[in-house]
Amino acid sequence: MTRVSVVTAFLRYQNQVLLVRRSRQVGTYQGRWSGISGYLEDETPLRQAHREIREETGLPKDRLELAATGQPLEIPAPELGRVWVVHPFLFDIRDPQLIRLDWENLESNWVAPRDIADYPTVPRLLETLQSCLEAEQP
Repeated sequence: MTRVSVVTAFLRYQNQVLLVRRSRQVGTYQGRWSGISGYLEDETPLRQAHREIREETGLPKDRLELAATGQPLEIPAPELGRVWVVHPFLFDIRDPQLIRLDWENLESNWVAPRDIADYPTVPRLLETLQSCLEAEQP
């Protein structure tokens, strides 16, 4: 299987994280809920995360505060012939009213982390967030 590096960025506001539902126009996992994500094309995962957030939500880097960088996870997707290497990030934001979704996502919802399991998500999304939450602990 081919290893494919991606980033997943979670936005947090008042102890809830933003989930977005992927549109039919994206390449994989259409209709599933996820964090802000994209292929690693930039020189570092953090730069890619900032870029994906700006493209998918309209939030510039100066509106984000990096709260945690999780350990990368390997997530096999044998149905796609891939192993996703996911680089997770957690950012705090101050003003969710500034978020404007682009074509990649149909809708968004703010949820408590414990409620992510109630959503049909991309593979292992809760575990990806957990990687960030564990990294944030003092």
